[in-house]
Amino acid sequence: MTRILIIKTGALGDVLRTTSILNGLTARFEDLHITWLTAHGARRLVESNGRIQRVIGVDPKDAEAIGLLSDELGQQGFDWVLSLDDEEPFCRLASAQASVRLSGAFINEAGERDYTADVAPWFDMGLLSHLGKEAADRLKVSNEESHPAIFARMFAVDMGQPDLALTKDEVAGAKAFYQSNGLDDGKPVIGLNTGAGGRWTSKTMDLAEVVNCMQDLHRALAGQCHFLILGGVAEAVRNQEILLRATSLGQDVHVVDGGDNNTLGAFAALVDRLQLLISSDSLAMHMAVARCRPVVAFFAPTSAAEIELYGLGEKVISTSPDYCSYQKDADNSSITGKRVAEAALRALGQESVT
Repeated sequence: MTRILIIKTGALGDVLRTTSILNGLTARFEDLHITWLTAHGARRLVESNGRIQRVIGVDPKDAEAIGLLSDELGQQGFDWVLSLDDEEPFCRLASAQASVRLSGAFINEAGERDYTADVAPWFDMGLLSHLGKEAADRLKVSNEESHPAIFARMFAVDMGQPDLALTKDEVAGAKAFYQSNGLDDGKPVIGLNTGAGGRWTSKTMDLAEVVNCMQDLHRALAGQCHFLILGGVAEAVRNQEILLRATSLGQDVHVVDGGDNNTLGAFAALVDRLQLLISSDSLAMHMAVARCRPVVAFFAPTSAAEIELYGLGEKVISTSPDYCSYQKDADNSSITGKRVAEAALRALGQESVT
């Protein structure tokens, strides 16, 4: 048996998109046992994946707990450790494992965080880059390879797609929500996940442009559509403002609040029933990809090239000079309602906005 330990705890979207390597690993190793170490809050994103035999949750900020876990894992022994988080406690955990092979972040002989040569295609573009921050930023901007393609190349597996299985209860809950809110009449339901939490404010779409997008889509589809406003707790105030502004579009525009207190599984189930998701570079986008739902994603401070949509939709990319700068205040003004609506209509197979 080949035993592999994957260390990937955050962010949530990164955890989910990293599941793209699982098909390739399973195909490469005939008798495989995968242990995935992740954050408690991310467990739901991997625990239902049938290619993972054991999921361990931990608090990434609890160095003591990580140290104790390191001792426990060290007694098991792994053939390959994939250390994909560069925080020091996880680097130490990876370094402490008795493994035949280590790929990723670790603590070197000088006691510093480092990474192995085989993962340079990814880590060279990050904060830990051997090349320095300026060179890493240049690589990030010039990169044209998607995250799953890079990871497949690094680990010598075929490129796969993220996967997120839903439970029967989650599917039933989403079905009941759609029915109770009049979203099950056959008209396309368009999800709008236009926020991005509190950290990356420039990932978001301007509120006025969100409403403009809804107006353009409603007009182009002759009113034959529904809008479902999606987000989490961090988007609650923003989404309420969208709902308030949407009232100016008229009573015949059907807009439903998806709520901000959904579990990860319940949220994914709502996304799974959409005819189209319009989203920032966020967890919702990764969920749509994992569930093979059509998606239009927009990008300003982050890299669109890293995202693989698998033919499911289209990207709307900032035309500002600071695109892909990873700046919180990057200029996102070119992410307009009209551009996003045009892409959405193409994804729906409809005529463009006039």
